[in-house]
Amino acid sequence: MRSYHELIQYSDFLDRFHYLQCHSSIGRPTFGSERWMNQRFYTSPEWKHIRDVVIARDNGFDLGCPDHPIAGKIMIHHIEPLTPDAIEHGDDLLLDPDNLISCSMATHNDLHFGTDRRARPIVERRPNDTCPWR
Repeated sequence: MRSYHELIQYSDFLDRFHYLQCHSSIGRPTFGSERWMNQRFYTSPEWKHIRDVVIARDNGFDLGCPDHPIAGKIMIHHIEPLTPDAIEHGDDLLLDPDNLISCSMATHNDLHFGTDRRARPIVERRPNDTCPWR
């Protein structure tokens, strides 16, 4: 079973990304008709509290990597994915910080359905690098 404590042994963002990749099928429902279960879970006070704890622990960095600050909404990724059964039975992994990591929306989507195209290192911006007439 994967965990945060194993994840942080990797210092490189791409190594962490590959460790966490889910290789899910695009279009396959995660919860299907049980979608209400995870929606109720994600609005619970317990989730909101642990979410704040994880964001503080990771300092708002993508996959906890200091060279990947998150600009925008911070997602919390379950290292071992949620299932309707886990929510129904109150599995300990739901709120275990060792099963959670902060990430950007793009990284979260790529972990579940994509490739490592967004997981490449951030390129340093330069003055006028977006000027269309240069």
